[in-house]
Amino acid sequence: MSRVGKNPVSVPQGVTCLLNGQEIKIKGKNGELSALASKEVQVTCENNEILVRPIDESKQARMLWGTWKNRIKNMVQGVHEGFTIRLDINGVGYRAAVEGNALKLQLGYSHDILYPIPQGIKISCEKPTAIAIFGADRQRVGQVAAEIRAYRKPEPYKGKGIKYDNEHIVRKEGKKK
Repeated sequence: MSRVGKNPVSVPQGVTCLLNGQEIKIKGKNGELSALASKEVQVTCENNEILVRPIDESKQARMLWGTWKNRIKNMVQGVHEGFTIRLDINGVGYRAAVEGNALKLQLGYSHDILYPIPQGIKISCEKPTAIAIFGADRQRVGQVAAEIRAYRKPEPYKGKGIKYDNEHIVRKEGKKK
């Protein structure tokens, strides 16, 4: 039995849940998210709680039970509070700035990198070396952060590059004489 799936998802004040068969639509102050649930789970919404139950006792249904409960929980949290990922930039001359609808990155290459900001994502630069990515969809926020980090991953000798705020870079010792 899934320990994650058996707990209901509480719907906070100001968030509405609409079910149409297997389609789930959740609206809140940060926007609207929708998903098409798997046929192996049954989703019900009652008394400001969303319950996810498996259709039968098959292995596939039991695996998807906890997965869909967490996906729905992330959707509710996303439209209510949102998700934020922070990136740090280390390196001499490395910086970032938001220009219009694009993120301009200077990462030691011979050219600047212009990253177009996707729909539904907000990017801000508090400092030239700090990037904050905010959005309602947890998967899209993480994907945007991974794409930005991939332009210059942190290297292990000096730690130069783009890293997550909470990431620890394992440093290597340099050459010895």
